[in-house]
Amino acid sequence: MTSIRPKVITRSDPRKLAIEWADGHETVYSSAELRRICPCAHCVNEVTGVRTLDPRSVPDELTHEGVRTVGNYALTVGFSDRHDTGIFPFAYLREHDPAGG
Repeated sequence: MTSIRPKVITRSDPRKLAIEWADGHETVYSSAELRRICPCAHCVNEVTGVRTLDPRSVPDELTHEGVRTVGNYALTVGFSDRHDTGIFPFAYLREHDPAGG
């Protein structure tokens, strides 16, 4: 599905990540919003699917220190709290758009 493929990923501000999707929609995440939805095994119980990360523990001032693509399907993000184990599939990022898009 082309709508879940990013056209442009912009990270000019260390507190924001913007994704322009192939269908023209734009998603903007704060670094804190991304960290709060991290799908890794440290943040979500692999067996139950229950989120173990308390979103309130993530400061709004959090920044990202690195964003890399994983193959043709995901991003990985390093955060200023030293967390860097999450892999964010493009479909997951689109599904969790803070603006609901």
